[in-house]
Amino acid sequence: MADLLQQLLTSPIGRQITSTLSVPIPPELRRHEPGQSLAHGPVLVLAADGGAVQGAVTELLTGAGVDVVDEVTDTAAEPAGDGRPQRFAAIVVDATGITRSADLAQLHDLLHPVLKRVLPSGRIILLGRPPEDADDAHTRAAQRSLEGVVRSLGKEARDGTTVTLVHVAAGAEGDLDAAVRFLVSARSAYVSGQVLHVGPAPSGACDGIDWERPLAGQVALVTGAARGIGEAIAEVLARDGAHVVCLDVPAQGDALQRVANRVGGTTLQLDITGDDAPQRVIDHLRERHGGVDVVVHNAGITRDKSLANMERGWWDAVIAVNLTSQERMNDALLDEKVLNEGGRIVCVSSMAGIAGGKGQTNYAASKAGVIGHVEALAPKLAERSGSINAVAPGFIETEMTAAMPLISREFGRRMNSLNQGGQPVDVAEAIAFFASPAAVGSNGTTLRVDGQHLIGA
Repeated sequence: MADLLQQLLTSPIGRQITSTLSVPIPPELRRHEPGQSLAHGPVLVLAADGGAVQGAVTELLTGAGVDVVDEVTDTAAEPAGDGRPQRFAAIVVDATGITRSADLAQLHDLLHPVLKRVLPSGRIILLGRPPEDADDAHTRAAQRSLEGVVRSLGKEARDGTTVTLVHVAAGAEGDLDAAVRFLVSARSAYVSGQVLHVGPAPSGACDGIDWERPLAGQVALVTGAARGIGEAIAEVLARDGAHVVCLDVPAQGDALQRVANRVGGTTLQLDITGDDAPQRVIDHLRERHGGVDVVVHNAGITRDKSLANMERGWWDAVIAVNLTSQERMNDALLDEKVLNEGGRIVCVSSMAGIAGGKGQTNYAASKAGVIGHVEALAPKLAERSGSINAVAPGFIETEMTAAMPLISREFGRRMNSLNQGGQPVDVAEAIAFFASPAAVGSNGTTLRVDGQHLIGA
């Protein structure tokens, strides 16, 4: 959907106005295109004392064809042939060795000299340890401090630069490929100020993987696939090699067929709230495809009104579609063993499930419930060498947001560190990351795709 204010501000006349009035211009974000290099410039990889993953990160980036600089030396500080200092597509800091509050000064020492050298649409990534896994209070406090650094630095970043923190669990030092590739690349354009957890992955999760088509030969089910975010998810999963089963209600049959034809997938028309819906899905996946590798629960509705004025039917409908249908289908997939070994489930939550929303008690309840469902099922998926995660979109440019009143829509677009609404593809890229077999070490987590919304956790 068109962001008219962004178009105006980035026009020649608009730039003159914004310069005069000091109005912030929404940056143009670099997004992924097939064949695009992982990073659009060299990546600087640094480490605080005692860091455990700098070597692994350097090795995986070098193997991906990235020009890695692992030390800020005089050479790196010299002009890069055009009279300007060398600039970086990303800065990665291994902070896993920080165990005391005094150690945090190393972050200042490492980042302060180079932050202004980050290219537009750059990336700043900190790697730490899960604070809850710390052996003592000092280490837990120091590692939790990294989150404050990342959330604040994300709000200071300019020109489309994003800032993220990866919690690397003990034993997962060699399982960072998927997370680092996603966060360094243009696929994470609208993910900032967030924390991603990576635990040990099952042996061989990355063996033989084609990073351009990590889902080659796999089957993915996407609900609510006829339009909007669901349509983008189907397109991105197909781009990554999956055969996509596109599911939506019969009323969306024509649109659903067009999406399936475009991505080379197939369709399944049904109401996911129907009593027989889980069994119909199970039978279809088993008979047509022999099982399923990726399930994306995207289908959702809104029925907004203040709780004092909301009809019970509106409450029931939203809970049934957004939460209960996911629970029922996941129970069936696991009980019937139709989700293949190592299978991944990705659920679409929402910022409303984290921060709430006026007139959205039913919607926020359903989306918060999705997060709880993901957390509860994570151990069960881990037993099957799989994973379940959630993606929580913020303001995304869809038909629904386009129908909002003008003032509300503009406020929604600007209430984030990137000063613009996200695109459906931004949500789809995050889902594709979790859908990758190489990302199975991320389990039970919720990743916000919201440009670092200025409210909420």
